[in-house]
Amino acid sequence: MRLSSVFLPTERQPPADADALSHKLMVRAGLIRQLGSGLWSWLPAGWRVHEKVVQIVREEIDAIGGQEMLMPVLHPADLWRRSGRYDSIGPELFRLKDRRGADMVLAMTHEEAVTFHVAQVVRSYRDLPLILYHFQTKERDEPRPRAGVLRTREFIMKDSYTFDRDPEGLQVGYDKHIQAYDRIFDRCGLEWYRVESDVGMMGGTGAHEYMAPCPAGENDVALAPGYAANVEVASAEAQPIELPAGLAAPAEVSTPGMTTIDEVAGHVGVAPGALLKAYPVVTERRGMVMVVVRGDHRVNEIKLQNSLGEPFRAAQEDEIAQRVGPPGFIGPVGADLPVLLDDAVAPGAYVAGANRPDMHLKGVEPGRDFPFTRADLRTVEPGDRINGHAIRIEPAIEVGNIFKLGTRYSEPLGATYLDESGREQLIWMGSYGIGPARIAAAAVEQFADEHGISWPRSMAPWDVELVGLGREGTPEREAAEALYAELRDGGIEVLYDDRDAGPGEKFADAELLGCPLRLTLGKRSLESGRVEAQARRGLKDVEGGVPLRDAAGAVVELWRELP
Repeated sequence: MRLSSVFLPTERQPPADADALSHKLMVRAGLIRQLGSGLWSWLPAGWRVHEKVVQIVREEIDAIGGQEMLMPVLHPADLWRRSGRYDSIGPELFRLKDRRGADMVLAMTHEEAVTFHVAQVVRSYRDLPLILYHFQTKERDEPRPRAGVLRTREFIMKDSYTFDRDPEGLQVGYDKHIQAYDRIFDRCGLEWYRVESDVGMMGGTGAHEYMAPCPAGENDVALAPGYAANVEVASAEAQPIELPAGLAAPAEVSTPGMTTIDEVAGHVGVAPGALLKAYPVVTERRGMVMVVVRGDHRVNEIKLQNSLGEPFRAAQEDEIAQRVGPPGFIGPVGADLPVLLDDAVAPGAYVAGANRPDMHLKGVEPGRDFPFTRADLRTVEPGDRINGHAIRIEPAIEVGNIFKLGTRYSEPLGATYLDESGREQLIWMGSYGIGPARIAAAAVEQFADEHGISWPRSMAPWDVELVGLGREGTPEREAAEALYAELRDGGIEVLYDDRDAGPGEKFADAELLGCPLRLTLGKRSLESGRVEAQARRGLKDVEGGVPLRDAAGAVVELWRELP
């Protein structure tokens, strides 16, 4: 490919609204352009990267027995009503009507569609197991699109689905995808973690996420030796807190105007963790519930919803005042509410709201002074411990996920089979997603430097960028043209910068685009018989370069040694 004819609109300055490094550099390097909020076009060089990732994914899913197909983006709403997701998913699901007035949706995922097809075809245990997958556009009315292609309203995803006879078969399919995904992310050259995660709107019995650590990530991952989990579901032993001496019974302490944890803790003379923080919530089935955690901890809403077994909302101030007491001074003692107490609240004496204005109680002991039900409700904090090891928390990009769906979709959509005895059984399913765009963005985030992108060679738009320094009609230009032809004939994907531009501009653009290897051919090359070579990762010059004569073989060997 000649750079003079490539649609590669590079920019010297990033978009004014860009915060993530990948957003800045992918726009500057001419890989992507924005069409509207959360809507991005992949330009030719960017699409080459995207499709390199797609091919890696395709090869690894094929290797575990996956069969590629293609399902529509536009679905009849009836399928989503049957699964229950039409009403349970909020405004993120695009809903529309066709010209006949029929309700339709634009698919976020394809569980309903693939289950519908399998339900029509599979009849016997002999038809199982199956692994079906496709690459397809997904639509999501994302409320806050950001960070370029990391959080968008339209994106391409590989989603595969396993269909098995029972939980044991599902586990086999799940394990196959773990092996395939591990290989995919290794081949893509990413740093990654496989972490425990919440099943979320997908439903089912278990899930893992694949995370690529980087500052732009919107997920937090808790890590310790032998442990990795999304902070949404991570559990750890809380750091111990020194509690005050106990009392025979709770005693009132005046706290005028003190509604924050730090104010009360400072006034009473205890650590923030020696306070009980009350968080009233309202559910449809249970009504109002008082959630209680240590004063230095935060309620984890994912864990709380899982513990409650239903959605919830935070109670409003007027509801709290009417049912419990003045907001800022509420606590579990004497409250006419069921109390859900976090596991990290150890036995001992605490300070809690007295449910009266400007008043708290000290010497409050769970169990003695109020009844409760325990649950793991808090978000883990750095320094908490797993098997004796302190955890650390770092941001990461979710680049893939895998779910054990069980019979979550097969039951409402009628996907069954007849076993050896002729009895009808539900099919057990798994769902497995990967986002090629996120993988590409994660690679930019992880390996870029102050000069631009530094692609892993597995997903680079071109293997080599050849920079010709001679102008038209010069011997060095003729040599560059010959080398370009030789590299192409040698099976090397090469981008040839044949523009009539200065060396500084050409080098800057090459560093910005980030092909793994740069070759430079100018007058010095003709004099020495060597082509200058530089690895993009770290901008490391290759000592002695490569021979100008029969260069293709040497370039291939050099390229294979790159990360």
